[in-house]
Amino acid sequence: MSQVRVVVETLQSGLPVLVFDDYSREAEVDLIYPAWSVGPEEIYDLRVNAGGLICYATDSTITLALGIPWGDELLASYNSILKLLASRRLGYGDRPAFTIWVNHVSVKTGISDTDRSLTVRNLDDVVRLYYEGMVEEAKKKFYTEFQAPGHVPILAARRLEERRGHTELGIALTRIAGLRPSIVFAEVLVKGRSASLDEARDMARKRGIPLVTGSDIVRWCYEVEVCRGS
Repeated sequence: MSQVRVVVETLQSGLPVLVFDDYSREAEVDLIYPAWSVGPEEIYDLRVNAGGLICYATDSTITLALGIPWGDELLASYNSILKLLASRRLGYGDRPAFTIWVNHVSVKTGISDTDRSLTVRNLDDVVRLYYEGMVEEAKKKFYTEFQAPGHVPILAARRLEERRGHTELGIALTRIAGLRPSIVFAEVLVKGRSASLDEARDMARKRGIPLVTGSDIVRWCYEVEVCRGS
């Protein structure tokens, strides 16, 4: 069975994959789940066995259509001091993928595994409505059922030609798998640092999780012609 088929079938089954971006970028590995499959156990897995910031992501065309601003633009619009902070970039040079942070109104405090999974599943429902053409229903759900700031950051994927972070690579995988663009992910950490690719490969072998690279994803994406102009 080809690697792409393994990854596609894994995601379609609601199971996670590991994604390494590139040595020329962050050189980090993220554990990525399709958002529709995420419950308290999956948030626990991301929190304990990955350890990085647990993020929700969808496509920027959806966040912009919903009226959700980019985080750096929101800060820059507030005052000149925050604009200065928002103008800076980390070493790999990309603009951040962050928009805003939210909780679903049904949560207690927002931070528990159960609470974060509730927020994630409801964000996925917003994207599902949008993806199925019910744009006004998606907007209504988002603006009546969420509170900000909260405990789940919403990240928005730009086009692969603009940015090739884990946000974009994860969303590209959903396109390849024929799924709606809706994922939850966290970087894999070890004590004091990011996990190396070899350490992530060891995790992949022990858990039976497919591990793919950013270059694999970009190649597959263009081979199946689902990311052109995305």
